Amino acid sequence: MAALETGRHRLPLLAVSQAQKEITHNEALVMIDALLHMAVEAASSAIPAVTDNDIGKSWIINGTPTGAWASKAGQIACWIGGSWRFVVPYEGMRVWNKSTRRQSHFISGQWTTAPAIPNPVGGIAVDSEARAALSAILQYLRLLGILAT
Repeated sequence: MAALETGRHRLPLLAVSQAQKEITHNEALVMIDALLHMAVEAASSAIPAVTDNDIGKSWIINGTPTGAWASKAGQIACWIGGSWRFVVPYEGMRVWNKSTRRQSHFISGQWTTAPAIPNPVGGIAVDSEARAALSAILQYLRLLGILAT
């Protein structure tokens, strides 16, 4: 981390007597825009075809990426229009993955997503009230994107 960056997301800070402070300020705003209520299009190792209509969209980089994403596996790539910005995730970071409609969490150095949990079925003695309560809890957690659908 450089002396003129924030601790967690390495956003640029202004320096005393710095020329063209608007460049540093705008770069910080671009990254804040990407990070605030973070949502990614998908997780991919292939760089998507992007245009100016995709400015502000982000992807989790997985697998063995190449090109501009080479050596960036695990990071988040943000298309800012003309270039990529990369976010190094921190422990506990959460993002909404639009392609899976679920939250992904960065835990122990990797992106994880909760497994699918089926509704209760079968059994010798069926307790319909307990089953209804469990089904409602599972449905709510799926709605929030915490559990897979």
